[in-house]
Amino acid sequence: QVQLVESGGGLVQAGGSLRLSCAASGRTLGSYDMGWFRQAPGKEREFVVGISWTGGSTYYADSVKGRFTISRDNAKNTVYLQMNSLKPEDTAIYYCAACRSLSECRLLYLANYWGQGTQVTVSS
Repeated sequence: QVQLVESGGGLVQAGGSLRLSCAASGRTLGSYDMGWFRQAPGKEREFVVGISWTGGSTYYADSVKGRFTISRDNAKNTVYLQMNSLKPEDTAIYYCAACRSLSECRLLYLANYWGQGTQVTVSS
């Protein structure tokens, strides 16, 4: 069993930055591909970015390419999401997930474990 806890969300002005963290307990994240998803009010959950268990492969949604960066530190059992040049449309609850595979996370939204989410609000 893996427990995922996101942190780092908050309120920021457009153009600002936030860094989200996803800390795992109960089991090492080292064997999981990891993903970040988000869900805005009234909208479906969407895939944002994913990273392979080695960190060697990443995949970004077009909406965040060039602005968001995912990274991981397996020794710390933590995955990060650096978000720069934030826009009001980035406002959402952000969730991290331990994926069955990066492709399944990205295409099917299938994950073994989900965090509880952290709110990100970007004001215009």
